[in-house]
Amino acid sequence: MVDAKGKEAATVRVACIQMEPRVGQKTENIQHSLELVNQAADAGATLIVLPELANSGYVFETREEAFALSEPVPGGETYQAWADVAARRHLYIVAGICERDGEVLYNSSVVIGPSGHIGTFRKVHLWNEENLFFEPGDLGFPVFKTPLGRIGTFICYDAWFPESYRLCALQGADIVCIPTNWVPIPGQEEGRQAMANILVMGAAHSNSVFIAAADRVGTERGQPFIGQSLIASYTGWPIAGPASVTDEQIIYADVNLADARRKRNWNEYNQVLRDRRTDVYDEMLGSAVQRGWY
Repeated sequence: MVDAKGKEAATVRVACIQMEPRVGQKTENIQHSLELVNQAADAGATLIVLPELANSGYVFETREEAFALSEPVPGGETYQAWADVAARRHLYIVAGICERDGEVLYNSSVVIGPSGHIGTFRKVHLWNEENLFFEPGDLGFPVFKTPLGRIGTFICYDAWFPESYRLCALQGADIVCIPTNWVPIPGQEEGRQAMANILVMGAAHSNSVFIAAADRVGTERGQPFIGQSLIASYTGWPIAGPASVTDEQIIYADVNLADARRKRNWNEYNQVLRDRRTDVYDEMLGSAVQRGWY
């Protein structure tokens, strides 16, 4: 593929795997995720996103159950299974996992490449009863440099906070991968687009980054999940999905991740990140992270 200037465009096929993990069935969840990852790889995907807590299920009844389904990252059985398929198929995988660090649990997202562990994110904004099982994330919003591009990641409720996307964008992220377990939002009229998708599209547009959000489906211990996984362009418009509300599905988009940076100028005067008034508010939102290229 050649762009308008005659340069080779590095196209990446991104896949969001919308699946139904079953709480407590860790071995079966791992195996099912591998089947779907291989299916996506067979279709040409090289960057694959799985849902939140894809290995364990979501609705825990006790801390003992949550601990029994957790594992160290890297090093646990889920991590190793994903790392093996990433090495064999030359993939980059971003996936939600129940992480154990000593006596502490985190709702985490692991980034794995063909050579193994690239990095880990721990969910910053815990939702509802997650507060009973997990500690709030302590790793900030890291952006990982890979041969495909710069990958940011966070989880589900983190996407309700504009600071999450902005801190990734300010560190130079080309794409933000979001493992998620979206639930119904009160007050949504039938037939109206999911609030989660509205937030994803708005954030992609206002930060000029690609966003790939992989949701789950099904009902778990009475909690329904809404599916509708989505891949949004840096322009904000969907380029894959929304996926089904009820069914497992893999959605794909072929993207040149460099477009997130090189096409960020909206006109000869305006660039959405450089136009920020850092004389009025803190450039990095008061965080200690280092500014990247934007």
